[in-house]
Amino acid sequence: MGQRGRKKGASGEQSRALLLSIAAKEFAQKGFYETKVSSIVKQANLSQPSFYLYFDSKEALFGELVDLFREELSDLTTKSRLEPGIEYSSLANRISNGLAAIFRFFVEEPDLARIGFFIADEADDIKHTLASQIKDNLTFEQQQGYFRPNIDMAIVAESLVGAIERLTISKLLQGQKSPEILANEIVTLFLNGIMIHHGCSTQ
Repeated sequence: MGQRGRKKGASGEQSRALLLSIAAKEFAQKGFYETKVSSIVKQANLSQPSFYLYFDSKEALFGELVDLFREELSDLTTKSRLEPGIEYSSLANRISNGLAAIFRFFVEEPDLARIGFFIADEADDIKHTLASQIKDNLTFEQQQGYFRPNIDMAIVAESLVGAIERLTISKLLQGQKSPEILANEIVTLFLNGIMIHHGCSTQ
């Protein structure tokens, strides 16, 4: 998990990272209001006053976790944009790779994902921003000729965020689907639909 803020030396940075990690689990399991600073520092084997060497308050700690999630998700979404000149035969794989990277982040940091995508008051804003970024990516890719020009990419982006949100909870974080398999299935659905195309394989 990333670290920002005041420097306290190597041991201080380790303590700060430990507090972030423990707090993420506590917030993800109990929610913001039921999570106590006393419980976080007890698990970290630190004193309660030492907590305030690293964070001004429980709210500040929670806000930092939300920001860490927001920044990483935004970075991964930016990196997923397709550049011009990709061969059509590799298009679906490239799209799947970008989506799988987001899902891998959620699997590697499940507590952070639960906080930023579901628990935080800012979760709706984060998902709105994600939809806007995806729309911008899709519009650019549409202009490159990858997708049909008559598709409203705002609808596609909102639908994709809805799929990511629901399937993260029901399949990904439950361990029922790997990031790669889930990404492939979503991309296949969005690119090919569910209807049988006569003359094409149904597989």
